[in-house]
Amino acid sequence: MVLIDVLQGSRALCAGFAGALGLLVGSFLNVVIHRLPKIMEAEWRAECAELAGESPPAPAPTYNLMTPRSACPNCGAPITALQNIPVVSWLALRGRCARCRAPISARYPIVELVTGVLSALVAWRFGCGWDGACALVITFTLIALTGIDLDTQLLPDSLTLPLLWLGLVASAWLGRGEAPVPVDLRSAVLGAAFGYLSLWAVYHLFRLATGKEGMGYGDFKLFAALGAWLGWQMLLPVILLAAGSGALLGIALIVTRRHERSVPIPFGPYLAIAGWLAMMWPQVLIAPWWRLAR
Repeated sequence: MVLIDVLQGSRALCAGFAGALGLLVGSFLNVVIHRLPKIMEAEWRAECAELAGESPPAPAPTYNLMTPRSACPNCGAPITALQNIPVVSWLALRGRCARCRAPISARYPIVELVTGVLSALVAWRFGCGWDGACALVITFTLIALTGIDLDTQLLPDSLTLPLLWLGLVASAWLGRGEAPVPVDLRSAVLGAAFGYLSLWAVYHLFRLATGKEGMGYGDFKLFAALGAWLGWQMLLPVILLAAGSGALLGIALIVTRRHERSVPIPFGPYLAIAGWLAMMWPQVLIAPWWRLAR
């Protein structure tokens, strides 16, 4: 409690503490981004084998978010604690494995650094109370979802659904209608319902018109989760910002021939970025729409 009181008394200390925490969490988010899709694939294979009536595969070594220890994908050398200091270790090793000198992707320190910077911004904006804690949970989850969607075009239920339910619970417990997060319970429930149903309707209308699937169900659930945290009032600004930025980037990639027209572009990262911006600066996004509505 003493630490919380000290942090709440200084915005700079609060932001610095959150930034350091974000660096550590970013290191764990790298594990989530890398391992969660593999865990899901193993579960799907086991379920398919069971449905097909095949004999269950031999028990595999434990593989989850905690076990085994992180290791070099090239030589299998375990990564020690000193080699796992966020950002610093990657720079000290010059982006290479300490044993085999194989290159280590720059994505790892980038995720750590982005998580640390965004966490500091969140703490500066919301402080080190419940509002700040809620905003950090949203930030961490959106970063993980963005990384996974970029890699695999998946938005796991194990991340989107807890984010949705936490938003509803937080609105019932803490929502006051005064802070950007969490919103009041009525706004949260309507935001979750309208968020899911709006993209669900667009998906089915697009499929009826073109015979193709324009997005996945994970996008519906992520938009519903953002609605639960931000309220129904922010749905239109968020979806317009996400769709507009996604369309512009997609066109730019196609024009510059860096992306094939037939290859789908994941929509989750645009929703995540738009949702985070709406959480941080809601008035900047929502004010133009209220003026138009008048």
